[in-house]
Amino acid sequence: MNEESAEKKGSSGLMELAVRFFKKEGYKVSLEDTSLEGFTGVMRQFDLIVQKGRVAQGVWVRDWNRTIGVNLVLNLDKASEDVGLTNPMIVGEKFSDHAKAYANRRKITLLTKQQMNRSIR
Repeated sequence: MNEESAEKKGSSGLMELAVRFFKKEGYKVSLEDTSLEGFTGVMRQFDLIVQKGRVAQGVWVRDWNRTIGVNLVLNLDKASEDVGLTNPMIVGEKFSDHAKAYANRRKITLLTKQQMNRSIR
């Protein structure tokens, strides 16, 4: 990943941590070709596309100093569904209770920095 795209991707330590985490977990990680055209004709942007076996999943990485709410989880769900990806994932610091409840119902994985750090050790 070149410097410019690293900045565009937020160049955060969280993005690097996410890439290391997914590789360790046996996923093939793609930082390129993360814009996919949906069935609706709308271009959908993901931070990462991870693949294990035949299953590809869209990932959003949000290095925010605030809680991630249900609206973001809903938007990722819609974007993933539109491009035909299942079980999307969001990487962030913390998630609201509503976001957790919605994600649980819709099989969306919410990953925190703490969970990834524990797994990488």
